[in-house]
Amino acid sequence: MNPTLPDLMTAIEITEPGGPEKLRPTQRPVPQPAPGEVLIQVAAAGVNRPDCLQRQGGYPPPPGASDIPGLEVAGTVVALGAGVDGWRIGDPVCALLTGGGYAEYCVAPAPQCLPIPAGLSAQQAAALPETFFTVWSNVFDRARLQPGEILLVHGGASGIGTTAIQLAKALGSRVFATVGGSEKVQPCLALGAERAIDYREEDFVQVVKEITNNKGVDVILDMVGGDYVQRNLSALAVEGRLVFIAFLRGAKVELNLAPVMMKRLTITGSTLRARPVADKAPIAQALRETVWPLLENGAIRPLIDRVFPLTEAAAAHTLMESNRHIGKLLLRVT
Repeated sequence: MNPTLPDLMTAIEITEPGGPEKLRPTQRPVPQPAPGEVLIQVAAAGVNRPDCLQRQGGYPPPPGASDIPGLEVAGTVVALGAGVDGWRIGDPVCALLTGGGYAEYCVAPAPQCLPIPAGLSAQQAAALPETFFTVWSNVFDRARLQPGEILLVHGGASGIGTTAIQLAKALGSRVFATVGGSEKVQPCLALGAERAIDYREEDFVQVVKEITNNKGVDVILDMVGGDYVQRNLSALAVEGRLVFIAFLRGAKVELNLAPVMMKRLTITGSTLRARPVADKAPIAQALRETVWPLLENGAIRPLIDRVFPLTEAAAAHTLMESNRHIGKLLLRVT
């Protein structure tokens, strides 16, 4: 460890399962990087829906992961574990974590770190890892979205949604999105969505069929589940792909499989947090090669709604759960 580093740090812990008020500042020992890890002095940390689920008691950290919430950070490398190549002390990085991001320091596997894109601040970079890893691995790896195809993104104004809209558009696909409220329509259109459907006022299946002359969309990125599942199948085109990353309206549904067979649909999904580093490293490499140039030339940009001080993590969770935000929520650490 670098002798100039403190022994203790401020972190946000979950005192017990419950509401945002269960997030409390505390003092913890500064973690030490294991072999293959780097220690990051955190400048900013992303706030994501899984953090809220963990706080509620519904998404425990994987074995060996920190109990401190936080799945993405940006900052500066301040120590290296044994065997780390490609990173040096002082490097500005952003990183995908299995936990520990709501703190002044955190450890991250070296292969899950990426350089802060040129022209972006540390706060902007902290908004990248969780959503970009998730969108890339699900929309482009699993669902195989191609240029010229149509992507429908549910929750278009969320961090995942704003990322998926921009990335799919930049790589040559058409994009539709659903949003909850008229105030979220224009921001999605500005990011590149061809149509933003306010699900409170319109039926997204009907709108999709009207726009596509009953053909349907090629890929749907769904974080809703529940009663959306059957409707998604109706909105998909022949050979369409439905990919799940969450199920805010429930994981269990009764399903008519006839559309799956008649239209030769593919239903898939994934989680990232518990997967091994070896699974995440190729995603990081693909992002560095394909997506980071788009960030550096300004073709895409993270959309940040609000930045809170680290000690106000509870307020950030309250806003997250209100669904009033557009884009990412962050915690400012240093």
